[in-house]
Formats: sequence, C-alpha cells, structure tokens
Amino acid sequence: MKHKIGMVGIGMMGHGIARNIARHGYPLTVLEHAGNQPLDELEAAGVTTATSARALAAGSDIVILCVTGTPQVEAVLLGDDGVLQGLRPGSVVIDCSTAVPSSTERVAEAVVAAGGRFLDAPMTRTPKEAHEGRLNLLVGGDDALFAECRPLLACFAENITHAGPVGAGHRMKLLHNYVSLGFVTLLAEAAACAQRAGVAPEVFVDVLAKGGGGGAALERLRPYITAQDASGLRFSLSNACKDLGYYNAMAEEAGAVQAVAQAVLQNLELGVREAGPDRLLPEIVAALAAHRGAA
Repeated sequence: MKHKIGMVGIGMMGHGIARNIARHGYPLTVLEHAGNQPLDELEAAGVTTATSARALAAGSDIVILCVTGTPQVEAVLLGDDGVLQGLRPGSVVIDCSTAVPSSTERVAEAVVAAGGRFLDAPMTRTPKEAHEGRLNLLVGGDDALFAECRPLLACFAENITHAGPVGAGHRMKLLHNYVSLGFVTLLAEAAACAQRAGVAPEVFVDVLAKGGGGGAALERLRPYITAQDASGLRFSLSNACKDLGYYNAMAEEAGAVQAVAQAVLQNLELGVREAGPDRLLPEIVAALAAHRGAA
C-alpha cells in the first residue's frame, strides 16, 4: 500500500509535483485554494480535494507544502485549522517551499512536538521541469527519514541532494537562488547598459555566449534580450525579491558579507517598482534600461 499524500499549494510548481505523484499511483488529496492552478487534469487522475489544512492532514500519511514563503508555511502549519491541528502521530511534513531557515527550524520543532516528522525539501528548476518530474531537490532532515521518503521525492525530482540536518535544504536553496538570480540580475543590468549605449542585442548576446558570460543565466535571458520574449524564465520579480530578502536575512544572521547581495536586491526592487511585482524576471532588463542611473 502506498502512503496517502496530502498537498498544499497547487501553483505553477506544485501542479507539476502533484501531477507526477498521482501518475506514480499515490493516493493524493490537495487543499482547495483560490491560488491553485486548474485542477481538471488532477481530478481526472483521481486526485481528491479537502477544504481545510486540518482535514487534509487528518487523512494523510505525508503532507507536502509548496507555498510562496515563510509567512504562508507558518500559517498553513501553525494557524487555526492548520496542518498541526489534524496531524496524525508519525506523519511526515515535507516543505518544498522557499523559506527562512531559522523559521524552518522552529516549524520543524512544532511538527515534532505534535507527534510528526519533518523534512525541508526546496526545489530548483522551473515549472517545465516540475511538469516533467525533473526537479532538483535540496533536502534537510534526518538520514533515516530522508531514505524513507526518497521514493516519493523521486516521483517528481531528477536530482535529490541530502544537504544535511533540518534547515540545510533551505539554506542551500537560498545560496543557490542568490547565485542564480545574481547572475541573471548582473546580466540584465549589462543588457540595459548595452541598450542605452547602442550595442546591438544580438551582438551583446553572441559575444557573451562565446566567452565568460555564457551559461544558463544568459540562455534564459537571451529570448528577452533579442526578442522581448520573457518565457525563458517564468519567475516573477516579486518572488525574486522575496528570495533575495530571505538570503540577506540568512547572511545577516550568519554575520556574512552581503554587499553584492544587497545590491542585487536593490535592482530587483527597482524592477518591481518600474515593471510591477507580477512581471517575469527577464523584464527587469527593460525596467533597468528605462531607469537613469546616478550621474
């Protein structure tokens, strides 16, 4: 018998995760929420719904969270009618969201106090890989629990890394996203400068691709730089700001140097002000190009 899975957060990433869990034959229930993607495909595959996190947890062996960030994780777990109100003894909570690691450790303690077990398992890659079941997962938690849950995680992940104890997954995710978003933001600023300086976008991209500027960040920005097509990186400016804010909070707690990270966050915040929070990250190029820098 396969474990009964409950899932909270059927957005762009969560929908792909849910799709692949159902495809592998796990009984799956998802929380009804206005922010969900359409559930037609999931319901056709036999996925059921619950109207509260408490009810979802009461019927699940494993509860997976894939929500926006720390406030949402804390609310769905610790709030009135939340997961911990219905969590069964021995059940597992797996948090695939991006969250502040110090909060993750506190939340994990609350789950254990309620009789449950906890893994943080944030993801990298995009909704396309989520749909295909090829995400990367960075997992924090007990060795034995990691081994126990790995077959489930493998339903929707291609690469699974055990990063260390509880909180290590979220710490590694923030490090990864800082580097990834930092590369994209640096390239976007350079592309904006190239635009203002009259360098042809095709020349800019071609020269970087053949030299030290080549790589994943450039390939994701290339369609926007050359053709104003933002679909190469379906990640919102508001989410980028959130992740860099979490990284800066983690760096500050650790007493780490964060001058570059603060500058990246400032550019992302400028992008949100100029373009809007729901615009996709590549659109920061136009926002930066339209904004005149300091004389």
